[in-house]
Amino acid sequence: MRISDVLTALGSDFPAVSHSKLRFLEEQGLVTPVRTPAGYRQYSPADVERLRYVLRQQRDLYLPLKVIREQLADLDAGRSSEGLTPHLAAQDGEIPHAGADEPDTVDSLALDLGLEVAFVTGLVDAGVLTLTDRHLEPGAREVVRIAASLAEHGIDARHLRSFRQAADRQVDVVEQLVAPWRSQRSPSARARAGTVAAEVGELCAQLHTALVRGGVAQLDT
Repeated sequence: MRISDVLTALGSDFPAVSHSKLRFLEEQGLVTPVRTPAGYRQYSPADVERLRYVLRQQRDLYLPLKVIREQLADLDAGRSSEGLTPHLAAQDGEIPHAGADEPDTVDSLALDLGLEVAFVTGLVDAGVLTLTDRHLEPGAREVVRIAASLAEHGIDARHLRSFRQAADRQVDVVEQLVAPWRSQRSPSARARAGTVAAEVGELCAQLHTALVRGGVAQLDT
């Protein structure tokens, strides 16, 4: 597959992926496409699944590339750790079943999680989740799962609006941090912006968790 074919294959799940992002991941040793005598990159289906795995770990878990590289090394060696399946994205990896990474809709997510459609719709109406072309944003599945658990304690979508607002403010901070790289036309600079944004975003999430846990601990004093 040519690099343009790879972008097409990944585009529905990762619309922001670009030529520069793929070249950056290659420079980092996460994928190694073969080169034709003329110097053009050619990707195998296993290469594409390897890229899909890397992009998913960055997008959904905000993992740094160092950690993803270690996970891939385990997969390449046929080892499984932390729930990972060997060969899922290995260099001789098996391609997951079609549709595994299809974006969620309100109806499909409610069905998968065993929830009422009205519950997920309520999160959208309250501004906790956003829709784009009828598809929910990345990470919506985890948000809905946690929101459903909170609802059992009487915390509904209206209460969660402030959580979304706080998260958006944190995203604004990250966006300002990487703005100098994003403004450059250099492919490596823009790829660097994506990597730093993912890592700093995860640190922000960890800080938020630590603050909440600390505050809740004081309730027992």
